[in-house]
Amino acid sequence: MPVESMKNIVDYGVIGLLVLMSLATFTYAFERFLFYRRVDLSSYMDKRVLELDLGKNLGPIATIGSSAPYIGLLGTVLAIILTFYIIGEQKTAIDTGEIMKNLALALKATAAGLVVAIPATILYNVLSDRAERLLVQWEILYGDEE
Repeated sequence: MPVESMKNIVDYGVIGLLVLMSLATFTYAFERFLFYRRVDLSSYMDKRVLELDLGKNLGPIATIGSSAPYIGLLGTVLAIILTFYIIGEQKTAIDTGEIMKNLALALKATAAGLVVAIPATILYNVLSDRAERLLVQWEILYGDEE
């Protein structure tokens, strides 16, 4: 596989996937924040229905938060492999500038994974806490019918 193709896989494939995951996280989180602001507890006669509605779209946020570091790590490993490939291909003096650029690409992938994972995890925890509080409010107002 040509060197440029590997660079593009890391730069556009891995980083692009992480950008999409970040957009999905903020879209789901924004929808949940809006829903939680306007939820009418009195319209729920069954706690299980309320739990289903409150938990909607939390799973994808949690999945993104937990998988983004691994996707960043995949980009890191690919960039390190690329770096070793370049070192192996050089027959004469090693071009340290090229090596450093590829190592920087590896670190960029790691950082991107963390930049996606940290906010996703925080948003998931904040939203889960808000959902739990709404459930407790419902129980206080209408009793636990289980």
